[in-house]
Amino acid sequence: MSGPDASLTVSVVICVYTEDRWEDILAAVASVRAQSHPARETLLVVDHNEALRERLLKEYKEREDVRVLANAGPRGLSAGRNTGIAASRGEVIAFLDDDAVAERDWLRHFAEGYADPAVIAVGGRTVPIWASGRRPVWFPEEFDWVVGCTYRGLPPGRVRVRNVLGGNASFRREAFDAAGGFATGIGRDGDKRPLGCEETELCIRLSRARPDAVLLIDDRAVIHHRVPEVREHFAYFRTRAYAEGLSKALVARSVGADKGLESERRYATRVLPAGVLRGLRDAVLARPGGAGRAGAIVAGVLTAAGGYAVGSVRARRGGASFSVAPVEGGAHG
Repeated sequence: MSGPDASLTVSVVICVYTEDRWEDILAAVASVRAQSHPARETLLVVDHNEALRERLLKEYKEREDVRVLANAGPRGLSAGRNTGIAASRGEVIAFLDDDAVAERDWLRHFAEGYADPAVIAVGGRTVPIWASGRRPVWFPEEFDWVVGCTYRGLPPGRVRVRNVLGGNASFRREAFDAAGGFATGIGRDGDKRPLGCEETELCIRLSRARPDAVLLIDDRAVIHHRVPEVREHFAYFRTRAYAEGLSKALVARSVGADKGLESERRYATRVLPAGVLRGLRDAVLARPGGAGRAGAIVAGVLTAAGGYAVGSVRARRGGASFSVAPVEGGAHG
């Protein structure tokens, strides 16, 4: 692929919901404003928190490149992202978590991917910043998705993938014209419901609408994601793994189990067994945390499988639902 198109306009959407992350939000915006490929605008979408919205409006009232919006849909990350998409003016819409900072060339590497007109989405690599200063010895890298980060088992380099990961991702505007927006009812609602997979469902839906579309992950497009202390504990690990199973059941209901679990089958049959063996080997060699990592992988698989079973039953009984609406707006130019 050739170098980035300097004229490519990119809107960055950051969804926010709590004043507890005030300093993180400011750092996220600052990292976008420092990009080597400048963003056209940064959109801060506030999820039903008027006090936070007013505070951000005051903070950025002198900044024409930062816009503060209220989530126009139901509470939750998916509707917030859809609000940002509808209001954005860039040719590409990128998403950054509110507790993450992007490296200086983040958008430049995204722009390089879009030099190929067949590419419709580009994601990047998310590196954890542990609140304790180091990775818990029992926490397997294969499960870094639990804390919203790139996990061991994803291919390195710039590669074609089934789906990008939502906290570090970008899409051409036409992707949403073709497939609609993020599905509400699947993704996260603040800290209350640690669900996910909304970007997986969208990407599969997009590939069906545009079979010729190419989706990439470029591991040079790096962000650093803060992991709070509460998420370093096994209780959160287990809760998040269970929620992932529930989410995967909704995705399978939406797009079918063949596509909805295609990547997960390889992950479960190749990546995770290798991780268990690696942990057991480390235990035999008396390396710290080896047995814990092996045990966490097994527990994570069983817990996610339990969530998937429960979610599948709920879906069949009509107790779980989601909706996909077209995203309107985006008067770019």
